[in-house]
Amino acid sequence: MPDQVKRRRYDSTRREAKAALTRENVLGAALALFTSRGYAATTARDIATAAGVSLDTVYTSVGRKPEVMVLLMERAISGTDEAVPAEQRDYVRQIHAATTAADKIAVYAQALALVQPRLAPLVHALSQAAATDPSCADLWRSIAERRRANMATFAADLRATGEVRTDLSNDDVADIIWSTNAPEYYLLLAQQGWPPHRYAWLLTEMWTRLLLGPPIADA
Repeated sequence: MPDQVKRRRYDSTRREAKAALTRENVLGAALALFTSRGYAATTARDIATAAGVSLDTVYTSVGRKPEVMVLLMERAISGTDEAVPAEQRDYVRQIHAATTAADKIAVYAQALALVQPRLAPLVHALSQAAATDPSCADLWRSIAERRRANMATFAADLRATGEVRTDLSNDDVADIIWSTNAPEYYLLLAQQGWPPHRYAWLLTEMWTRLLLGPPIADA
């Protein structure tokens, strides 16, 4: 291989590595500021200063502030350095592979115990800002709606096992799971000293007892 080609490849690899490091610095700075100072109180310039880069670099490496927040949330959910589509996440595949409703619930509860410590502080920062900032409210609403849509899919997956209570509609099941797996619910328990593994136990017990088996008292 000619030396000139080797140099070009080497230079390209170095540029990509530098760009990746810059992106991580920006995201790390944003995460620290959003969860300590709050989303609304943090500007894109604050993120740039904390990351030691220019404002334009924040925009080109990640995006504007809402895009930064969305990416941080996606990373928190996936547990990786990148956003991962829902159907490609390991725990979603495990849920689909499980054959009983109880197993599907257990897998999801365990996954939430890993996700919520990363995700809940970000959601809390955004929800506080949503009270006074219309753009934050729009972002918050879109995230909540996407969560609800995902729970509708999960409810249908549970229903397909034939083990879900017949007196509960799929919407009922989705609403119950959506409300009780909310990051705010996790934070309330965390403030009372509940560790993630106990949170997972609670969700498993609650959903299994409430959603599965024969109909119970009329709601």
